[in-house]
Amino acid sequence: MATVAPNTTPFAHHVLDFLAYLEFERGLSRNTLEAYRSDLLQFGAYLERGGIEVLDAEHSDLTGFLDELAAGSDARPPVAPATLQRKAACLRSFYRHLRRENLLDRDPTADLRAPRKSQRLPHVLARGEVQKLLSTPKGTDPSALRDRALLELMYACGLRASEAIDLAVSDIDLEHGVLRARGKGSKERLVPVGREAVNAVAAYVQRGRPALVGLREERHLFVNHRGGGLTRQGLYKIVQRHARTAGLEGKMSPHTLRHTFATHLLAGGCDLRSVQEMLGHADVATTQIYTHVSAEKLKDVYFQAHPRASIPR
Repeated sequence: MATVAPNTTPFAHHVLDFLAYLEFERGLSRNTLEAYRSDLLQFGAYLERGGIEVLDAEHSDLTGFLDELAAGSDARPPVAPATLQRKAACLRSFYRHLRRENLLDRDPTADLRAPRKSQRLPHVLARGEVQKLLSTPKGTDPSALRDRALLELMYACGLRASEAIDLAVSDIDLEHGVLRARGKGSKERLVPVGREAVNAVAAYVQRGRPALVGLREERHLFVNHRGGGLTRQGLYKIVQRHARTAGLEGKMSPHTLRHTFATHLLAGGCDLRSVQEMLGHADVATTQIYTHVSAEKLKDVYFQAHPRASIPR
């Protein structure tokens, strides 16, 4: 669990108790716990500078904290809207916890708002760009087989980077074309695996992975050249290397394959709820960002479908 350094102040004890609640009762992921820990320590430092106790903080103190982050300073740039949203959510959850523990009889975060998240659409690869990327790992050496399997599987299943590196050999059933992914909050889901990805993973498991792992015991499906589990940094380097080869440098990250997976499924007729399930989104509203379609595609569909839309000649 993410922990706070030992401290005798009441604030530190409140934070520890809150993080324990999130981990053991809510089952939040380690990454989320660490983010909330960092947010609360930052908030605690802000309160300390103003001589304010956590249980005495007013709504104006919380908005002042967020406003200060949004404005930035000479020492640090303004905090992005999406990060401010997370910090506001952390504060709301923290003060709800304090109320549950009967430490407060009011909620200073009741009307707390942060700047809206940017509605910028995620970058998505065209089908031709995906084909170019997936064809870049060439040859039959172990690393090429691994890279091809990794890229194929991330696109085939819409995996997050953390989910891809956490996959165990036992998590994928090549015979039935399905894998088990562990998402945020350790929630598991089953995702279908397409034929191309199945073939790529099978080739890697049979001829690539044994050469990389050797005689060592290793649960992870994807491993580095020393035979240990692949790290996030290692995965990022693999994706970026092949993106450069495919002429896609600067246009993508590992998460781009997840965006592309969802967008291509919806464009192909898959329903939103099914895509939500495969992505592991708790709320369908999160999935709806992928319902965007290019203006040209919309025009094509409109002129094909509307009985009075044909352009007169």
